[in-house]
Amino acid sequence: MAEIKVPDLGESITEATITKWLKKEGDAVSQGDLLLELETDKVNLEISAEQDGVLSSIAKGDGETVSVGETIGTIGAGGAAKAPAAAPAPAAQPAAPASAAPAPGAVAAQPKAEPKPVSKAPAESAAVPTASPSARKLAREKGIDLSLVSSRDGSGRIYSSDVASYSAQPVISQAAPALYPAPAAVPSPKTAEQPGKPVERTKMSRRRQTIAKRLVEAQQTAAMLTTFNEVDMTAILDIRKRRKQSFQEKNDIGLGFMSFFTKAVVGALKKFPLLNAEIDGDELVVKKFYDIGIAVAAKEGLVVPVVRDADRLGFAEIEKSIADLAAKARSNTLALGDLQGGTFTITNGGVFGSLLSTPILNAPQVGILGMHKIQLRPVAIDAERSENRPMMYIALSYDHRIVDGAEAVRFLVTVKELLEDPETLLLEG
Repeated sequence: MAEIKVPDLGESITEATITKWLKKEGDAVSQGDLLLELETDKVNLEISAEQDGVLSSIAKGDGETVSVGETIGTIGAGGAAKAPAAAPAPAAQPAAPASAAPAPGAVAAQPKAEPKPVSKAPAESAAVPTASPSARKLAREKGIDLSLVSSRDGSGRIYSSDVASYSAQPVISQAAPALYPAPAAVPSPKTAEQPGKPVERTKMSRRRQTIAKRLVEAQQTAAMLTTFNEVDMTAILDIRKRRKQSFQEKNDIGLGFMSFFTKAVVGALKKFPLLNAEIDGDELVVKKFYDIGIAVAAKEGLVVPVVRDADRLGFAEIEKSIADLAAKARSNTLALGDLQGGTFTITNGGVFGSLLSTPILNAPQVGILGMHKIQLRPVAIDAERSENRPMMYIALSYDHRIVDGAEAVRFLVTVKELLEDPETLLLEG
């Protein structure tokens, strides 16, 4: 008998959700066969059988949350599959007592025994609130009963911030609830049925829940501001027009805009290192490497894979890295290592037609650059002349706790200057 356990999911990930079992109890499996899919906060994983045999039992079903190291099923020897199939044998017991028909009381007693475990399960699950590992740890440290903590999350899940908020509240005597009875429950207008108003409800995926949670946390914990500028893309478009074909033939990859922006960001980060830092408690960690996150829109939600050591890569290497990571994101094959440890992020809303936006920080990073749509706009050349130029608005959101406004503005101006004079990117690189 071999146990199927949730594998180590990587740094900081302790839980996952079972997306779908690909085998059923009693199915024969071979070593290497896919058994189930797991969804984590960042990536999806497939769990394979480690030996030949039969899937004897499934302890956790589709949609359930599981922890690292938890046993979620077992694989038995080839003949073990018959055991679960034989489990319904107790149903044949009523036939056996047929010979004991003079004792009907015994037959009536058996149905009473069955509801006990069924009624007990909901009570047990209701007594244990759903909480994140960090929330459980904080509750243990502070001696707080999690059943008393209310969740601000729509799913009812308790996070460490909920525990921290509860511990900050003044202690109220046991008699207080009698003095302040709870108000009668009022149906939420969101849940009330309205004739002729059809709706569709689907549970948010674990990744979507995580995206929502982290975006809200970023806005609540960082002093986030955004500064804007615009870039004349004439020089870059000219280089791409002249070099596009030869670049493609030589490197087997197209010359896009992202390599220019990545190089420009690295050059600006070298001049303004606080935008390549993060806050760790009461310490400021300034990173001396340049792992640039590139936001990618995937089917399950936004992900930010990381181009490692971007300062050491050429234009072709950056373009290939971004293309490979984007392909993995859209095929849902990103590894955890592809997503961890970025120092600064670039997001391109322009590919969807966005003209201007304020990107949200990718915590714990303290800077994110937003690219936008290239649009022809009249630009004053001098007091007498104006021309239509391909212009792009760029936005820098930053954490004002460690980055001053003057520094953020100068960083963005540096990015602008490097992009408008692309030859300097070779020197900065």
